[in-house]
Amino acid sequence: MSDGQTATIRDIDSASPIASRLFDLGFIPGTKVQVVRRAPLGDPVMFRVRGYQIGLRLSEARWIDVDTDLLDVL
Repeated sequence: MSDGQTATIRDIDSASPIASRLFDLGFIPGTKVQVVRRAPLGDPVMFRVRGYQIGLRLSEARWIDVDTDLLDVL
């Protein structure tokens, strides 16, 4: 996802060692998520979820499966 793009969380890989942490932070299937910005070297990434912003490393974010909102892509 690029900066400003939104998506809907489809699934969190339950085999992930951080799945419960992601659920606790609000990354729940069906929830909208937006990329706010990236660090200068691309990692970590700041996301907006449920009205607040949270930074995740790419190694953590890769466990989140999303459906990209088509209007943001066009």
